[in-house]
Amino acid sequence: MGFDLKRRLAAEALGTAILVATVVGAGIMADRLSDDAAVSLLGNTIPTGAILVVLITIFGPISGAHFNPAVTMVFAARREIEPPAAALYVLAQIAGGIAGTLIAHAMFALPVLQLSESVRTGTGQWIAEAVATFGLVLTILAGLRFRADTIPWLVGLYITAAYWFTASTSFANPAVAIARAFSNTFSGIRPTDVPGFIIAEVSGALVATAVVGWMFADRGTSTSPITVRGAE
Repeated sequence: MGFDLKRRLAAEALGTAILVATVVGAGIMADRLSDDAAVSLLGNTIPTGAILVVLITIFGPISGAHFNPAVTMVFAARREIEPPAAALYVLAQIAGGIAGTLIAHAMFALPVLQLSESVRTGTGQWIAEAVATFGLVLTILAGLRFRADTIPWLVGLYITAAYWFTASTSFANPAVAIARAFSNTFSGIRPTDVPGFIIAEVSGALVATAVVGWMFADRGTSTSPITVRGAE
């Protein structure tokens, strides 16, 4: 990357802040405009997928547009980011996410400081988060391997779909989970439920990394070439 660490950290913090402000703000708006939970979820889904396309496009060239500690962890494991820088990325993402939550509250004239009371726990929720993060990391790594130019759209579309096919509505992001614990709104998660989500997300990311490492490995060449009949 051609940008220094300070600018990369600023991009990670700002990008995560905008992402979370979109998630929380769209959730508040959707909840105000409709009493139908399905309509509210749709109103939360579309802006989230759309903003991911925008954010990855504009910040990708600066920081890689991780906006997600699980993604940063994967790239650190692949030795594509140094551990000290990865640790700072994670701190920037968490700080940015919390700031995004507070900004969303301020925009809608709600108490800025809140703690969520929304219960999101249980085996089904944890499996859903592991699946959601597995799919996200798979999408990113496969996209980088085959169609790097489509990453913004791949991630935006994946998260849009995962909102609906996972029981947890696909947080798939420890920084977002932490940030949403500070919002007692449609998008919130009870603070005591956050650790279970983070463990599930990290687990899903690690499994995806292992699967991709095996599936996309270069094929070895045979030491015993096969002679094709008729070509002797």
